[in-house]
Amino acid sequence: MSLSDTQAADPPQGDVRLLDTPIAQRLLNDSTLVARLAYTGKDGTPRLIPVNFLWNGGEVVIGAFAGTYKIRDLRARRDVAICIDTADAPPQALMLRGKVTLTEVEGVLPEYATIQRAGMGEEAGTAYLTAIDQPGLRMVRIALRPAWVGVLDFQKRFPERTPEPVLAAFGANR
Repeated sequence: MSLSDTQAADPPQGDVRLLDTPIAQRLLNDSTLVARLAYTGKDGTPRLIPVNFLWNGGEVVIGAFAGTYKIRDLRARRDVAICIDTADAPPQALMLRGKVTLTEVEGVLPEYATIQRAGMGEEAGTAYLTAIDQPGLRMVRIALRPAWVGVLDFQKRFPERTPEPVLAAFGANR
């Protein structure tokens, strides 16, 4: 089967059905990975920051503290891109785009607590959450329900217009 036959059998880049592929599911559900959130700052220039995240089956959820520049900027411009990737060879990448919804809550955001316990371990995560859960704490739930999805695995799925010599080096057939 050639690369073009494989790509024809899979949803095209941009199709949200790519969320159901094994690569996307692995990246979305790996609590050791960090996502990169891209958005536009108040001054109109791009921002790219690493964030911990939780996939709940329909949304990528990020917890943030109310009153931060990130929240101010996202309230003004809700269009974002998120990349979750690996550095292994060959790398795998999940790229998401869409508009975020922002919901402010009092106290520790439940998804944030889940993210911290998964990343820090139960004991350290609980100690951290206890330390920050003080009166007046406000958090913001940043949620992305992807409108555009891209998957790259550099085996079957490559960036569009990848030069033929690069494809040949990876052993891809067109």
